[in-house]
Amino acid sequence: MPMNYAKTAMLLAALTAIFVAMGAAIGGQQGMVIAFFVALAMNLFSFWNSDKMVLRMFGAHEVDERTAPEYYGLVRDLARRADLPMPRVYIMDNPQPNAFATGRSPSRAAVAATSGLLEALSREEAAGVIAHELAHIKNRDTLTMTVAATIGGAISMLAQYLQFGALFGGHNNDRSGVGMIGAILAMLVAPFAAMLVQMAISRSREYQADRLGAMICGNPRWLSSALVKIDRAARRIPNEEAEAVPAAAHMFIINPLTGQGMDNLFSTHPNTENRIAALEALAQELTRNGVNLDGGGSSIEQAGPTDPWSQSPGPRSSRGPWG
Repeated sequence: MPMNYAKTAMLLAALTAIFVAMGAAIGGQQGMVIAFFVALAMNLFSFWNSDKMVLRMFGAHEVDERTAPEYYGLVRDLARRADLPMPRVYIMDNPQPNAFATGRSPSRAAVAATSGLLEALSREEAAGVIAHELAHIKNRDTLTMTVAATIGGAISMLAQYLQFGALFGGHNNDRSGVGMIGAILAMLVAPFAAMLVQMAISRSREYQADRLGAMICGNPRWLSSALVKIDRAARRIPNEEAEAVPAAAHMFIINPLTGQGMDNLFSTHPNTENRIAALEALAQELTRNGVNLDGGGSSIEQAGPTDPWSQSPGPRSSRGPWG
């Protein structure tokens, strides 16, 4: 936990430095001072409210056991298996299958899934996805991921505003040179800020969350099957909210913007095929150790004795427990 808080502090310092540099380029020393205090206030605000900001950013609305009993019950049972407090549960009205977790601590965490995910995946696949997000919460990744998304998004929006102002005469004549420099700097800073966010959110966290999530739900192949479906859908179904805030793309289980062809320095997610290969290796390892994956992983110590689908009567649907 201390290491994650240290990483968050380092990330905030780097993003604050970029924000202050933008202020200096636009307004000189006065602009730098104003940008510093704005960034300081934004950092404090985002630390306490970044989860709410991100959920609002993607149009997520909270559900409960009455409004979404199967989905809510799934999260509840998997949280119990993961030995976590019950997170808040949200749905995003978006056709692209995807999901993310947010919150500065396990006691203040939230899980959000798109309507597209709940409609497209089977019960087992949905369990794998939710378990992955709970793994991020258990590993305390969500603080860094959420703060990075809000601050990075703010920098990108400021850069776009400055570019627009410079292009359409937002600066007076006696400061036109400074304004032009600021506009050029903004055009460089916006993609750099996005890359900084992507580098700060280590791709190793996705592999770790995949592994722990597979242990929580009880079968690595449930998650690998879900990743295949989500990755294919993300390539053809646009996520307009994510396109508007690319700095938050790293929060989702699969990149909501474009498919990744390879693991490269600035990619927000590992290559899906690599993740699937790692999950298959885990499945084979568990099988060699005598774990019955067909039984939902009930024999896995970390998963606990309760099958998250034991309360769902009737035969298992290939579409999912909500449709």
